[in-house]
Amino acid sequence: MDEFTPTVGVSSTRPADMPEDHSALPVWNAENWFYEDWPVGQRIRSLRRTIGESDSHLFNTLVVDIHPYVQDQMFAEREGIFGRRLVAGAFVFSAGLGLVATNCVNAFSYGYDKLRFIKPVFIGDTIYTIRTNMEKTPRYKDLGLIRASYQVFKSEGELVLYCEHLQTVKYKNPAGFAGKTEK
Repeated sequence: MDEFTPTVGVSSTRPADMPEDHSALPVWNAENWFYEDWPVGQRIRSLRRTIGESDSHLFNTLVVDIHPYVQDQMFAEREGIFGRRLVAGAFVFSAGLGLVATNCVNAFSYGYDKLRFIKPVFIGDTIYTIRTNMEKTPRYKDLGLIRASYQVFKSEGELVLYCEHLQTVKYKNPAGFAGKTEK
């Protein structure tokens, strides 16, 4: 993929349940990358996001996380080892990955490895994420496996979370991988 090839909104998914002139339009914010288009070593950085009180509380409410470290200000200040409330690790994971998530219509999440919560994140902290494409492996007849690392940082470069995301991604040319797949 050369650097001038547009990858966002260049084709349509062509849904049959829309008027034809609507379904033919390119889809905004939906990448059309195939396995061959994901360069190993590519790094991207997200915008930053400050995690507010309402963000944290809404997430905790949705997942029924009532642990005193994330929900009880008095406990966190008086008895907690950090002296203030934490943002739930599951929320840091979700928000951190969401910052670099794509809407690639050809990629599917396969799972996560090596998830580590390295340092605490507190209400009011600002996070950002760096994604690095680590490796690609032909896997199935129509899909390859991509491993990417996600590093979530707070403030000015303090690493707070690390994980590796595995995704299956459709081949642009499946015939080119015949005999090279694991399954």
